Amino acid sequence: MLLKKSNTSFRIGLCIAACMAAMALIGYVWTPYDPEMIVGSEKFLAPSLRHLFGTDNFGRDIFSRSMVGIGTTFFIAACTVLIGGVVGIIIGAFTGYFGGVVDEVLMRINDALTAFPNILIALVFIAMLGFGKYNVILALGVAFIPSFARVVRTEFARHRAMNYVKSARLMGAGHLRIMFRHILPNTRNVLLPALMIGFNNAVLAEASMSYLGIGVAAPDISLGYMLKEAQSYMLGAPWYVLCVGLVIVLLILGVSMMGDGMGKGEM
Repeated sequence: MLLKKSNTSFRIGLCIAACMAAMALIGYVWTPYDPEMIVGSEKFLAPSLRHLFGTDNFGRDIFSRSMVGIGTTFFIAACTVLIGGVVGIIIGAFTGYFGGVVDEVLMRINDALTAFPNILIALVFIAMLGFGKYNVILALGVAFIPSFARVVRTEFARHRAMNYVKSARLMGAGHLRIMFRHILPNTRNVLLPALMIGFNNAVLAEASMSYLGIGVAAPDISLGYMLKEAQSYMLGAPWYVLCVGLVIVLLILGVSMMGDGMGKGEM
């Protein structure tokens, strides 16, 4: 009974996140309407059974565009976590396990970088690389490396003196095997929630950058780009910004609840 109660947060989050992921995946192959189809006679239609989220200023179906947009945002956030997570785990693992001068130097650099918001670091890269979906992924991926590296470094530094690590050394296990076969799996209760938080931060960062006009650009569609389009019609067509905002909130809520459940060992 207690186990069922403790699993509630994770299960609800999983259901919400699964619905959002399904919406994104289906949007890659099918949408109710062509997301780019302009219908002049159907501008600013309110939500209905025909158009679940209504239509925009060009008569385009907002739900169809949201399906494509969440796919783009999901892809950017996932790639950001993949780049930042993989590189951050490698850096954090080596510095936390071996320590020494390299650890001190890299952590001081890491401290300097984490003093600035991730989105600010990403803006520097965008200024050098230019706009576009893949440049946003690269910029955010690099910007997220320090936060993941710090989490992993702390855990590896804590685990390296534990008895199971000492036993593995006595049995002849090499450093790489100890690091990635023994220590890394034991950091999952901290690492997995950190990855979930990173995913949500990436969603918000993409939305913020695209809203400001320095992220995803046409012809690509993302949730942040749609918010930018909707801002001019908040009074005349409030459903536009509300529906797109709701999709963002549900995506973040689902992943947050999953991360909360993972952090409590509720999987």
